[in-house]
Amino acid sequence: MIKHILFAGVASLSIAAAAAPAFAAQPSTAPAAAMPAQGKPQLGTWGVDLAGMDKSVKPGDSFFNYVNGTWDRTTEIPADKSTWGGFGILRDLSDERSRAIIEEAAGANGAPGTVQQKVGDVYASFMDEAAIERAGTAPLHPYLAKIDAIRTTSDLARVFGELNRMGISTPIGAAVQQDLKDNTQYAVYMGQGGIGLPDRDYYSDAKYADTRAKYLTHVGKMLGLAGLSDPAGRAKRIYDLETKIAATHWTRAESRQIDKLYNPMATGSLAGAMPGFDWNAYLAAASLNTLPQVIVTQPSALTAAAKLVTSESLDTWKDYLRFRLVSSAAGMLPKAFVDENFAFYGNTLAGTPQIKDRWKRGADLVNGSLGEAVGELYVARHFTPDAKAKMDVLVGNLIKAMDVRLANLAWMTPATKAKARAKLAAFTPKIGYPDKWRDYSSLRIVRGDAVGNALRATDFEYQRNLDKIGKPVDRSEWGMTPQTVNAYANPLLNEIVFPAAILQPPFFDAYADDAVNYGAIGAVIGHEISHHFDDQGSKFDPNGNLSVWWSAEDIAKFKTLTDQVVTQYGAYEPLPGSKVNGALTLGENIADLAGLTIAYDAYKMSLGGRPAPVIDGFTGDQRFFLGYGQVWRTKYRDAALQQQLTTGPHTPGHFRPNVVRNFDPWYKAFNVRDGKLYLPPEQRVKVW
Repeated sequence: MIKHILFAGVASLSIAAAAAPAFAAQPSTAPAAAMPAQGKPQLGTWGVDLAGMDKSVKPGDSFFNYVNGTWDRTTEIPADKSTWGGFGILRDLSDERSRAIIEEAAGANGAPGTVQQKVGDVYASFMDEAAIERAGTAPLHPYLAKIDAIRTTSDLARVFGELNRMGISTPIGAAVQQDLKDNTQYAVYMGQGGIGLPDRDYYSDAKYADTRAKYLTHVGKMLGLAGLSDPAGRAKRIYDLETKIAATHWTRAESRQIDKLYNPMATGSLAGAMPGFDWNAYLAAASLNTLPQVIVTQPSALTAAAKLVTSESLDTWKDYLRFRLVSSAAGMLPKAFVDENFAFYGNTLAGTPQIKDRWKRGADLVNGSLGEAVGELYVARHFTPDAKAKMDVLVGNLIKAMDVRLANLAWMTPATKAKARAKLAAFTPKIGYPDKWRDYSSLRIVRGDAVGNALRATDFEYQRNLDKIGKPVDRSEWGMTPQTVNAYANPLLNEIVFPAAILQPPFFDAYADDAVNYGAIGAVIGHEISHHFDDQGSKFDPNGNLSVWWSAEDIAKFKTLTDQVVTQYGAYEPLPGSKVNGALTLGENIADLAGLTIAYDAYKMSLGGRPAPVIDGFTGDQRFFLGYGQVWRTKYRDAALQQQLTTGPHTPGHFRPNVVRNFDPWYKAFNVRDGKLYLPPEQRVKVW
């Protein structure tokens, strides 16, 4: 998807660390949660797990520990997880539900060509370990032969393009997305890629020296398993090449600046602008040769990659591509490949002791290949009309609360304020599931061909997106499946999207106290609404196009406020020597601050002037903040936390409740007058 090239293309809520490379996305999962009895909240008697609190902790010292301290102290991260908490619990519940749907399809032997047959055969093929062991690397031989046949740099460019169709990252990637400045049409974006470690910093920062050594060993082991001679020597040359590629990459913070990523170039001028690479060969192989222009997201990185094509030996490039292919396919290859791939990407990079059960990996594969086919059955079984109706009310109230905030915003000029309110009024909320389901009729799935199925599914998705070019934009399309535990904002469609799977405790419980729901899912809704007005979302006008629509005065005042957010979060140090990157996480931190603010306003509006009841000694405001704090129950393994701090746009989950320190009602609710989180009123950041 384009989100790998346009990091700010969609802004999501998730805290998940990066996953290992694979042909299909592999979301994290965890042990299933029990379903609540009818009419009763799943957590506690009114929506909060009071037993998980640690009331010996002062809210002003650590609000996370006050709300979650006992849970944090007594909860172990499951052996097959790098992180654990509310997201993980729901992901596992979603996985268990998906498993039931998928295994029914696998055992039903559906009629050829039906969605049931395809879902079942993808899963059955992956679960047939004996057949995969017998096949060995044979399914990759046709693609390895193409790499072996490279004789010129033009051949190399052609293979780059072919691998792009297969979803395998090389230094030059291409994908389809709406045009940022004309969202009525689609465009092709080209951006940086092609490294095996999570980020450019892993190749240079001293703290990753041990990781680099283990990566070098891993590359050699994978090449050895693939039957290549001198695997250690080849691995060293591949690693050196990746180091050169990484040195040219933009930083994550730089790639967040959405306006800097918009650099249209005529396809005929690519060779002159970025010499050394056969752009025509690449474009033809990637089925992009009929386009008059592409949009380059990181021009300097692609220019440098083009130079490396000619400066580095073809033999090194061929070894590099062999490794990229084998590494990407590892999950569908014999056990030795699976184990080695997990040993590095799961254990070394994320600290996870144990690989997920095979059925979970199989469900991940199916959800990545035919996600909406599973999703259609998922929502029929697990998402009620009542839940959707209650979410409609919550979303409507949050939008009203944001409108009031905008109307009364002191620092924004009247003209810009009017446009901002018009943008808000044009929002499209999407709740639960798409209005129409994806057509998988042209995707060919063959039982017994695990690698081929994964490759064809990737090519199907690539072609599906390519076929959009020249056609009207489909505003009904979703970027996540209903069974995904997440939410997102898409500024190009001026929409906020909440898949069915996140609309469950601890985020939303139809039987919980309203205060808790407003503090939990209300803050999530507010978070996504506010993304359209954060440091990047604010660059999209009321029509969803990238443009400058704020006055210079507004931009300057906004930056003064957001600089305070960068400084505040940049002081947090979740691991010794590793602080939160305030610039990289800015958009999500602004969204957390705004989300909590407007959720609180909406909660107050929902009371209609009536006082909230006191329940178990907790006031309505206290229950609101407890609901918010409970959402961020999160535990990390150190390696996963380090990766999150380096690559993630989100502040680590257990630090996200710290946002309350900027919020006056929180101080009043818990009578906070001092403590580690205490800020004098004049130092509390108020953006919205």
